[in-house]
Amino acid sequence: MGNYKNITVTELHPLLDEGKVKLVDVRTTAEVARGYIKGAQILPLHLLPLHIKELDAQVPTVFYCHVGGRSAQAAAFAANQGMQEVYNLQGGIAAWVQSGGAITV
Repeated sequence: MGNYKNITVTELHPLLDEGKVKLVDVRTTAEVARGYIKGAQILPLHLLPLHIKELDAQVPTVFYCHVGGRSAQAAAFAANQGMQEVYNLQGGIAAWVQSGGAITV
């Protein structure tokens, strides 16, 4: 598996506030339609292999899904493809919402 780090919602907030990371939502289109984290790039997991080169390998990137399983797969894949600073959001968007994080519909 690729070398990525897990990140908590608490750790993510300041990075987003400072504009230091790119968010990538790897959920399905139907899941995204129920809401996503503002500013996230939507890239369903099954399309990631086709579009991985479109992501800037030098920009710290946080992948998320509903609870963290698919985004862990995405993070491992991205790290294996040469992305430098890759993170998986623990608990996914469910943890984000539970912590009071806003979503865009």
